[in-house]
Amino acid sequence: MKYKAILFDLDGVIVSTDEYHYRAWKQLADEQGIPFDKKINDRLRGVSRMESLNILLEQSSKAYDHEEKIAMATRKNALYRELIDELTHRDLLPGTMEFLNKCRENGVLVAIGSSSKNARFILGKIGLGEYFDAVVDGTDIRNSKPDPEVFVLGSQKLNLAPSACLVVEDADAGVDAGLAGGMEVLAVGAATGHPEATHRADDLEEALKLWPFA
Repeated sequence: MKYKAILFDLDGVIVSTDEYHYRAWKQLADEQGIPFDKKINDRLRGVSRMESLNILLEQSSKAYDHEEKIAMATRKNALYRELIDELTHRDLLPGTMEFLNKCRENGVLVAIGSSSKNARFILGKIGLGEYFDAVVDGTDIRNSKPDPEVFVLGSQKLNLAPSACLVVEDADAGVDAGLAGGMEVLAVGAATGHPEATHRADDLEEALKLWPFA
């Protein structure tokens, strides 16, 4: 195995919360009378909550001050947390545990690199709260993807050079972040069309066929 560690994005890689994000943003937009659909929602993939809010507000004719934006972001997060409270281990995406166990069996470290500030909450809900060797999320970083900070910090927590790590991402912004951090990237799901991804697979179940990524 050429990699000493694999750094996983959470949403869309380990578990899918896309629909919950969409429903929460949609409710917030409806409350504010702002047009919002799944095409706009796709632009929010892999970026921070405040950046996502700014994208949503591009459709608004009203100007919002900083305090109003903070209140709206807080409202969206509350709606989202209500929706994901029912997540369980059964919501893991196909091949997740098989892939993670393959890493463990081969002495490969595993970490989470997520822009979400809810990453640790979600990991607890799906029964993986104590599973990973390192977790870096939106509470640990200043710059969200495509900035490489989340993955560079992850490699530092594992005491590894970025070149020894593989990033697994389902968003173009995340692929860009991993590459910018000096790491090779396995693109899954919606990111498989990224032209610069090192490896591609529909999900972790299919990614098992690529092992050991030689």
